[in-house]
Amino acid sequence: MRMLAPVAAAAVVCTLAAAPVVAAVDGPKVAWDLSVWGPPRAFTAGIEALAKHVAAETGDKFTIKIHYGDALSKGPDNLDNIKLGAFEMAQICTGYHPGKHLGITVLDLPGLPLVDPDIHARVHDAIYQHPYIVGEFKRWNAMLLMSVLQPQSELMGTGNPPLKVEDFKGMRVRALGGTGDALKNLGAVPTSVPAPEVYNALERGVFQAAAFPYTYAFAAYKIDEIAKWHTTNLGPGANNCPTIVNIQAFQKLPPQYRELMTKTRPLAYEALKAAQKASDEKSLAAWDKRGLVAIKYSDAELAKFVEIGARPVWASWVKEVSAKGVPGQELLDAVLAEADKAKKALGR
Repeated sequence: MRMLAPVAAAAVVCTLAAAPVVAAVDGPKVAWDLSVWGPPRAFTAGIEALAKHVAAETGDKFTIKIHYGDALSKGPDNLDNIKLGAFEMAQICTGYHPGKHLGITVLDLPGLPLVDPDIHARVHDAIYQHPYIVGEFKRWNAMLLMSVLQPQSELMGTGNPPLKVEDFKGMRVRALGGTGDALKNLGAVPTSVPAPEVYNALERGVFQAAAFPYTYAFAAYKIDEIAKWHTTNLGPGANNCPTIVNIQAFQKLPPQYRELMTKTRPLAYEALKAAQKASDEKSLAAWDKRGLVAIKYSDAELAKFVEIGARPVWASWVKEVSAKGVPGQELLDAVLAEADKAKKALGR
């Protein structure tokens, strides 16, 4: 809430609308730098909204300058540079350096119930505050501020649409990591192909489908121009991408600035969801016009995908990270419990 500047009591009635407005949150001058790769896009809508709101609420006394396109650091180096204190904030994707924080890779597992962006946000926020995860990032002098809500992957392809999970049997699919492992458990044949080469490979029939973050990556690589169908709710996996903050920098902030950043997180999430929704609507309208078949799986089919495709990958992940001292089962259980709690709270 903004406050009116002091004026004579008699003048308030006459000049209230014209009275100057001061910062809602007062404090010292602080300037931060935030490192992110690539140009402004839906992925960066959250940090853009956060930076704008923080500046507005403090009368430009607390500013966060976003440096795009690897201007400060390459994406895979952001975590190391946060540890060094090279800048105060950064966006990372945990897939860039999984060996440095094994616990948080629980959010990269396939088949997690995170297709709904509201559930996605609540689950990520909860896991980011898990004591083990907090400690894991503390070793990198970092704290997790918020998620970028990277959309879950979906599939787009040619040939007969896989209307049931059994239809993936024998299908050659471009899918990486846990997504590829889950599809392999369904009988698919995953292959690894760099993103820029997917269009030509799909067109030549090297594989019949490709997994990408939904929907923007399909549009970015023009896969929709040669595809016949796409899935809408399979959710076979996603890379978790958080916004992180240097711990010392955060602790040096006055309490009112720290509180402002925390309170701004819901606004940033709304900006992210709105940007993603706008991107989705544009893509889906174009795909519908081209006649692409949109596949929405029933709850029964999704349950089969989780049971046959995803759970074996979960079990393998738990075994692997537990052998390295990570409470894998505890973290996986926490993800599923938080998703269930969010689903009930939101009435989904």
